[in-house]
Amino acid sequence: MKRHAFSAAAFTGALLGAAMFASPVVAQDEEQFITIGTGGQTGVYYVVGQSVCRLVNRLEDANIKCNAPSTGGSVANINGIKSGELDMGVVQSDVQYQAYNGTGNFEGESYEDLRAVFRVHGEPLTVVARADSGIEHFSDFPDKRVNIGNPGSGQRNTMEVVMEAMGWTEDTFALASQLDAAEQAAALADNNVDAMVYVVGHPNGSIQEATTTVDARLIPVTGEEIDALVEEYPYYAKATIPGGLYRGNDEDVETFGVAATFVTTAQADEEIIYQTVKAIFDNFDNFKRLHPAFENLDPEEMVSSGLSAPLHDGAARYYREQGWIE
Repeated sequence: MKRHAFSAAAFTGALLGAAMFASPVVAQDEEQFITIGTGGQTGVYYVVGQSVCRLVNRLEDANIKCNAPSTGGSVANINGIKSGELDMGVVQSDVQYQAYNGTGNFEGESYEDLRAVFRVHGEPLTVVARADSGIEHFSDFPDKRVNIGNPGSGQRNTMEVVMEAMGWTEDTFALASQLDAAEQAAALADNNVDAMVYVVGHPNGSIQEATTTVDARLIPVTGEEIDALVEEYPYYAKATIPGGLYRGNDEDVETFGVAATFVTTAQADEEIIYQTVKAIFDNFDNFKRLHPAFENLDPEEMVSSGLSAPLHDGAARYYREQGWIE
């Protein structure tokens, strides 16, 4: 797994956050630090983490300081929470399910202390191919140069599931590159790959870059194999990427996807998690304005769907106060 080099400040914050979570009693006036794992800086996960921290850091009486460094993505965030390097993280709904139940990348190692906080935006599996690649549909991938995503990322996790469903291995492709989200648009433009995959909310800066710097099109991800995945796994759903978001892509594109979710550990201090969700939902209109992918979020849906792990006690306390859960 590619390791992310955190800044000294972020690392210090993580250590202090872990120590704080381990302590059952924290002085009310003691400054407390939390670190949120996100993803690549061009993705929406980074915006989610930064947005949460912006609101948490504005709390007047909670004495919480929040930072949200760029990380390797969903799987890396789960592992960071398990190790105590991170206090919270943004992960795909399928990765949350796999981690809690011990399947997929977490086969035989269920993380029973994983706790859900809320669901965020929907994330379609987005495939972008060069116009000169000969790729018209996802099924055209064999013998092409494809960036399947960096180990530890959500798109790599989803891509591996789809590859298995399609009967593909890395040898199926002429090249199976493992670039992270921030690198793949440039690789497409430089003709180093024919196609890239990204599990991400829209509109997205990386997809914007890819379609602006080279003639490229969004590719449908449909078929019997995809239908079977959606039917079998509750965290998958059919999705449509609206036409007109990106240059040269005026028509809707059918695919499927997951949802972004916000998670933590059962050991996280109840008051800290309570104050975190309070900061978001007490300022929900401001939160929704921080990225177009948040525009249609509904609080009651965010706390009741797409979550596989139990709600953290601090989150559940706030949601009960609002009458959103019993």
